[in-house]
Amino acid sequence: MKRREFITLLGGAAAGWPTVARAQQPAMPVIGFLNPNSPDGHTGRLRGFRQGLRDAGYVEGENLAIEYRWADGQVDRLPAMAIELVRRQVAVIAVTGGVASVRAAKAATTAVPIVFATGGDPVRNGLVTSLNRPDGNVTGISFLNSELGAKRMALMRELVPGMARVAVNPANAVNAEVILRDAETVARAMGLQIQELKASTSREIGAAFTRLAGEQPDALFVAGDGFLVSRRVQLVNLASRHAIAATYADRQYCEVGGLMSYGSNNEDAWRQAGVYIGRILKGSKPADLPVVQASKFELVINVETARMLGLTVPPTLLAIADEVIE
Repeated sequence: MKRREFITLLGGAAAGWPTVARAQQPAMPVIGFLNPNSPDGHTGRLRGFRQGLRDAGYVEGENLAIEYRWADGQVDRLPAMAIELVRRQVAVIAVTGGVASVRAAKAATTAVPIVFATGGDPVRNGLVTSLNRPDGNVTGISFLNSELGAKRMALMRELVPGMARVAVNPANAVNAEVILRDAETVARAMGLQIQELKASTSREIGAAFTRLAGEQPDALFVAGDGFLVSRRVQLVNLASRHAIAATYADRQYCEVGGLMSYGSNNEDAWRQAGVYIGRILKGSKPADLPVVQASKFELVINVETARMLGLTVPPTLLAIADEVIE
């Protein structure tokens, strides 16, 4: 072979090398994200979720893509959205915001791994058969929001010493029975009367506060619920207008003027969900990943709102609060 022919042949082969290399690079993994609400109110939680993915070595837009599906409060859209994600052939489905979302994802697939971040007891709600070793393709993080009722009531009675009648809005139809049952058990032990409110739409929220204005309960407990978080400004404004001392499960209420919140640190819980997804992308199976119980809880008190309601925050509460909003 002549020297010129050899150089030409070598150059042609070299030109093909980048194409071959690119063909051998693994495709960027795609995960699905399913939530029954809207992105509003989820900025901090999404930040935690992406941080968990980064902790596991995945950065959205660099070596990972996310397909988001928000139902905007229309729960009946969840099954179709879950099926759509499965057809998109996502590697994992992240399910947040409620039991209905997890059930929709479970109904859509028994093969694609599902990682949930939701409140309540996953075993009691039928999401997994065991916390330590979940069966099948589902695992995740439990916020324990419905199990924190006793602590929330004790904190509220410390802030409102004469508390005797309490209104409870469970909102989420799936968890409503459990939330009310737990609340009634705690209330009986504390000698309190419980009044149930049914407000799961904006119009029902307005009607509920009109009713509360006439009945004047000593306190209002707003359950942990994604829809209610999206209506937090409405809830807080109505509570202030009718001078009702209200406590919430999420700090975001206090950030817009709510009196007090106590519950799981949801941003950290979503971070843990991101870490689990990263582990699954690297080969772990959901059945080998125990359901994680939320381990960070936070008490937030809005002192300015307390003053508006004529309440004096005891030094004992101020001392244990994770954040005091002046």
